[in-house]
Amino acid sequence: MTELHFPWLDALVLMPLIAAVLVGQLHDAFVARKWAIVASGITLLLAICAWQDFGIMDRSQADDAWHLSTMLFGRELFAMDRLSAPLLPLTALLYFLTALTTQRTKIRRFSFGLMLLSEGLVLGTFASLDPWMIIGLTIAGTVPPLLELLGRKRSVRVYLTYQSVFILCLFFGWMFAAAEGNVKVHTLWAIVPLLLAVLIRSGMAPVHGWLTDLFGNATLGTALLTAAPLPGMYLAVRLLLPIAPDWILQSMGLVSLFTAVYAAGMSLVQREARRFFCYLFLSHSAMVLVGLEMVTPIGVTGALCLWLSVGLSLGGLGLVIRAVEARCGRVHLDDYLGLYEHMPLVAVCFFLMAIGSVGFPGTLGFVGAELLIDGAVEAYPSIGAAVIVAATLNGIAIMRAYFLIFTGKRHSTTVNLNMLMRERIAILTLVVLILGGGIWPQPGVLLRHQAARELLERTGHPAALTTPAYSHAHGEGHQADPDAMPNRDAPPQ
Repeated sequence: MTELHFPWLDALVLMPLIAAVLVGQLHDAFVARKWAIVASGITLLLAICAWQDFGIMDRSQADDAWHLSTMLFGRELFAMDRLSAPLLPLTALLYFLTALTTQRTKIRRFSFGLMLLSEGLVLGTFASLDPWMIIGLTIAGTVPPLLELLGRKRSVRVYLTYQSVFILCLFFGWMFAAAEGNVKVHTLWAIVPLLLAVLIRSGMAPVHGWLTDLFGNATLGTALLTAAPLPGMYLAVRLLLPIAPDWILQSMGLVSLFTAVYAAGMSLVQREARRFFCYLFLSHSAMVLVGLEMVTPIGVTGALCLWLSVGLSLGGLGLVIRAVEARCGRVHLDDYLGLYEHMPLVAVCFFLMAIGSVGFPGTLGFVGAELLIDGAVEAYPSIGAAVIVAATLNGIAIMRAYFLIFTGKRHSTTVNLNMLMRERIAILTLVVLILGGGIWPQPGVLLRHQAARELLERTGHPAALTTPAYSHAHGEGHQADPDAMPNRDAPPQ
């Protein structure tokens, strides 16, 4: 395996873990926030350097130079490929901006030590290719939200029940898969638990109750960071797709498609901004799973593009809602609030993040949504129609929330509700990335397409690279022999 020029991966994983220990011992919340911003900023810089170093090398995989993990643990722990390379800076950016935008009203309720611990575990998960390493870090990643719920004296019954089932399914599912070895068809003892684990961690209906409970009981920053990087999708790509038969992928696709439409409909009727955001997020993350289930280059490319778009746009939208909560408390959607006059920049950023998440032309989400719908229509026309319905409902829900929060009446207050400078820097950074990715999408789409092709080859679906959808995407005049391809164009049963 090719080596990076510096042990970037070891450094970016160890930095937040070491900082978590140090920050967790600080009793002054303002000092803790300062050092958390510094640590997460350095981690972001390391993640960007790792991504650029990997891009310069132009290789399919790379591990760390100097082999620090080997010296400490006896083997190399971290490596990256084209799939995980952009996920590392995306995740680090979300954690950095969350720490940067935490306001005085939230600072004593938000644990920066647990945030840094969670960041190190999530980055370690995305920087791992070994299945057992991914499983161990993912299981460890369920602990920080639990500790926060216990610290806030909130009920942990729902969260603990779902996560216990998730851990058991994930561990025993892969234990059976590893015991069966490299067989052509794995038993249901391996496949079904892994499928259930992916659905629970991704928050797919009807096993999504833990995520709505977390958004209601935890701080919005913790709930956002637990969901926005989409670690459930990483589990699906690394563990489930390489061994799953067609009927499992189709089952996952049907559940994801149902979740996308159901969650989009639920976001229309929510009376609280947190629950609205939670269901909006569930609908978009479900569409990522729909694209992965297609196992075609266009569909998977669209899913990978949408993965980045969801992280940026909905991550930014969550930060905007968090900024409103810091000034006005819990935001309810059962009456007009009329906040535009007092926070026009917040309203504009809310609108830009929202339309970016539903794929408005000129935004980063447009490219991913277009590829996803194109791939869905090519593979299963009925799925394509359902994806369009989900996107339409999401768009209506977003406009409803915007009008309820920022229009409708004059809001009277003597308190200055304008954004602080660090909030402006954070939100405008995401706006630039979303609009820049939409105006100049070609480099990102090319990189995601290369990652999709490598993923299909490694997961045992190389025939998908010769499907008519792939030929059409490259303007080729011929099509592959349909008799030589797996029957993935049949509608799910």
